[in-house]
Amino acid sequence: MIHAPDDPIAALATPLAPSALAVIRASGPGSLQIISRLLKGGPDLGAAPGHTLRRCTIRDGGEAVDEVVLAVYRAPRSYTGEDGAEIFCHGSIPVIQRILSLLMRAGFRAAGPGEFTQRAFLNGRMDLTRAEAVNELVRARTDRARALALERLGGAVERRIREARDLLADLRAALEVMIDHPDEDLGGDTIDEQALGRAAALLEGLTRTYRRGRIYQEGVSVAIAGATNAGKSSLFNLLLRQDRAMVSEAHGTTRDWLEGTMSLEGIPVRLIDTAGLRDASDPLEIEGIRRAREVARAADLVLLIVDSTAGGAERGEEDLIGRLGEAGMVRAWNKVDLPDSRPAPPGFLPVSALTGQGIEELVRAMVAAILGGAAGETDAPLIDSERQRDLIQRALEALGRFREDRRQGTPLDLLAVDLAEALDALGEITGEVTSEEILERMFSRFCVGK
Repeated sequence: MIHAPDDPIAALATPLAPSALAVIRASGPGSLQIISRLLKGGPDLGAAPGHTLRRCTIRDGGEAVDEVVLAVYRAPRSYTGEDGAEIFCHGSIPVIQRILSLLMRAGFRAAGPGEFTQRAFLNGRMDLTRAEAVNELVRARTDRARALALERLGGAVERRIREARDLLADLRAALEVMIDHPDEDLGGDTIDEQALGRAAALLEGLTRTYRRGRIYQEGVSVAIAGATNAGKSSLFNLLLRQDRAMVSEAHGTTRDWLEGTMSLEGIPVRLIDTAGLRDASDPLEIEGIRRAREVARAADLVLLIVDSTAGGAERGEEDLIGRLGEAGMVRAWNKVDLPDSRPAPPGFLPVSALTGQGIEELVRAMVAAILGGAAGETDAPLIDSERQRDLIQRALEALGRFREDRRQGTPLDLLAVDLAEALDALGEITGEVTSEEILERMFSRFCVGK
């Protein structure tokens, strides 16, 4: 919901867990004066300049609660655009809870999810693409995802959208001149085709980056599959750089699937080691094989491992290939370090899970398979917001109608409607056109304190 914008709000910005320090944020009209009433012998923060630090003691009546450092912020040069403060207290849970309780009793309201960033948007401190990037930065799981979110926070997407919107606004202005002065000789059709094409190209470039952006933000699942004793668990341990899976020459050692997380060149990966495929009679092993097939079918990518000393993919591997098809699979020809290893057939990468031979090439092949079909323009910022993608697509559809209607000689006033729809869609992306429903849906995904 859109909370009352004049309420002073406060919330814990760090996890509620024992730590050296914790940060409590406060913002809103009168917030500094309210905090001043809780300080023992401290200055009146109502007169304190912004971007200054104060060492203070927070008290509850006559009882000292904690010694803290206060960062004072002044409107409009604060995160929210309001007067506010950050309280750096000791990270004891009783200390945190006591200070929060004091703030609530003194006149603050507990902030809702994303309410600080929501106020930053409402007060003109950032547009909605940057606000979404704040949440994406908080939730980034790899350094690459962090860098991409920080690029969006710096306004990379906003600049592209505004450039396209400015081009379309100029086109609409030219169209309105033609509508308002139909009898004047304006030199023919004054619609700038190059500007129209440039705006469409900017938007299409952004939409092509969406799948790649989602991959870096949300990650993928990769299932390691193959026959028993092919070296799946050894490769699982090698990629994770942990001794997670039990390794044995005995067939059927892995009865159920194991999983671990890793970063594959900046892509968050949920790596899954599955039971070996073979004709089995043990009920537990049969169930493990059934689960292995289910996991492999549900994975974004299958890493098929074949024992190079045991021949080609004519047993369980062939059955797996038949079930999954050719897409979404990388094939590894394992144990090439052994003297009886056979040459890798076409389509297989020679590797050794024991020595690490060929692993760099295998990783590159996995990344290429994951990002296959997700390439975007090299100079376009990656977007991972479904909301932004849908609105860009809506704008492109409106531009498509504009071009088609113009070709068919549709009246100018109806052409103006198509351009207006495209402009409104782009305005929703940045927040120039918005509603309470949009803001509620977006900021409800934020954590409290941000």
